[in-house]
Amino acid sequence: MGAKNVTRKQQAERIRAAEERERRAKEAAEAKARTKKIFTVIVCVILVLALGIPTMALTVLSL
Repeated sequence: MGAKNVTRKQQAERIRAAEERERRAKEAAEAKARTKKIFTVIVCVILVLALGIPTMALTVLSL
């Protein structure tokens, strides 16, 4: 009976550890996706500025 309790405790501990690993992996994946999204937005803003500023300057200078 004592050995069976230890096995249950070990099993519960393994399940808890597996859930913790799964939670950490999920958080890491979410952080990676968030970073990628922020990077994409920054690149888009830089492209808009890089294309828009010279266009506006040429428009103003041609007047």
